[in-house]
Amino acid sequence: MIPDSIHRSASAPVSASSRRTPKIAIALGVVALLAAVALLARGSGEDSGTPDARQAATPGSQPTGSGPANAAGHTGQGGRAEEKAPQFNKTTCWQDLEQFNDKVTLETFRAWAAPLLASRDPLVIDYLKARLAELIGNDEGRASEVLGWAREAPPAEFKLLMAGIRGSEALPKLAAQLTSLGLDESIDINRRAGFLDELQRMPRLEPAALDKLATFAKDASSGEAGWVTTRAIGRVMEADLVRTGNAKPYLDKLLTIGTESLDERVRYLALEMEMQSGVPLDKKSTEHLARLLATEGSEEVRQVVAHDLSFAEDEKQALDIYAKAFANEKDLCVRWALFRFAARAAGKDALPVMAEMAITDPRFQGDYQDFERLYASGILDFDRLWLSLPSDNPHGCLDRHE
Repeated sequence: MIPDSIHRSASAPVSASSRRTPKIAIALGVVALLAAVALLARGSGEDSGTPDARQAATPGSQPTGSGPANAAGHTGQGGRAEEKAPQFNKTTCWQDLEQFNDKVTLETFRAWAAPLLASRDPLVIDYLKARLAELIGNDEGRASEVLGWAREAPPAEFKLLMAGIRGSEALPKLAAQLTSLGLDESIDINRRAGFLDELQRMPRLEPAALDKLATFAKDASSGEAGWVTTRAIGRVMEADLVRTGNAKPYLDKLLTIGTESLDERVRYLALEMEMQSGVPLDKKSTEHLARLLATEGSEEVRQVVAHDLSFAEDEKQALDIYAKAFANEKDLCVRWALFRFAARAAGKDALPVMAEMAITDPRFQGDYQDFERLYASGILDFDRLWLSLPSDNPHGCLDRHE
C-alpha cells in the first residue's frame, strides 16, 4: 500500500528580492553553506597540486592569471612578471542558484531547472519545488500549464512538477483536470496514480467526479491507482465532513467499493476509511454491512466490517447482527472483533449478547468476566474500558496480523 500534504495580506509594495519566501531563503542558505564547506575541503586537499591541476579539478572556475608555473615556463620577450596564483570565483552552485532564483520565470523554469534537477541534491530539489510553487501561486492557468508538462515529463521531473503544483495555492482548482488525467486510459497507469493521488488534498469532490472515481476504484484493472483513488475519496470525505457536516455521499461510495472491488487491499482500505470517519451509520448502511459480514471471504476485511458496525445508529440492530455473525463465524480473530465491538456499539447493554458469545465459545469467558467487572466498576466509556483490560490482545490476533 501506498502509504501523502503541503497544503498573502495587503501591504505596501516591496522589492522582488523581499518577496522570496523564508523557505526558499533557507534552502539557498543551506545549499550555499554546504557548497562552501565542500569547496574549502576540496581546496585544502589540492594545496600540494599544481595550479593547472587545481584549475582542471574545478570546472567553470576562472583564474585571474596563468599562475607561477606558467610564468616560469613561458615568458614574453621582455620577461613577464610572475603572475599571482589562480583566484577562484565563489562556489559555482551558489552562483547558479542565486541567478536562477532572481531571473527564472514559469516559461524558463523547465529548461533552467533541468541541470539543477540532474544534480539529485535533495536540498536543491526541495528549493526547486518551493520556487515552482511560488511561480504558480494562485493562478489556475499557470497550474494547468504545469500539469500539462507533467503528462509527458520524465519520472524525476514529473515528481518535481507535481510537488510544485501541490505546494501552490492553485491546487484546489485542479480537481476536474486531475480526475480527467487520472482516468485517461491512454496514460500509463502509474502516472495516472500520481494524478489521482493529488485528489486527496481537495476540499470536496463533485458528485459526477465521485461517481467516476468510485467506479474506477473498484475496477479490477485499476491496480495501485484504485487503492490511491479509494484513499483520496476517504480523505476528501474527512475534509468535507468538517466543512459541511455531511459525509454520506462519500460513505456510500466507500461502502460500494468495500463490497464490490475484487482487490482485497482496496476493499479493506475502503471500509477502514469509512471507519475512521466515525460517522453514524443509518439502517440501510448497517444492513449492507450485515450482508458483507456473511459474504466477505477475507478474515481481515470481516474484522474491519465488525468495527464499522459499531457506528450503527440503531444499537439493537447492530447487536442482532453481531450475535448472528458470531454464531456463524469460525475464525477466532473475527470472533474477537465481533465480541469487543459489540461493547463499543451498545456499551453495557451489550453484556447479555456477549455472555451468549462466551457460552458459544468458552475461549471468551475470561474476556466476558473482564468486561462485566469493568462495567460494574462504573467505567462506561469504551476507550477507558479498553485501556483498563488486563490485555488488549488476549487471543494473539494483533501479533498474527503484524
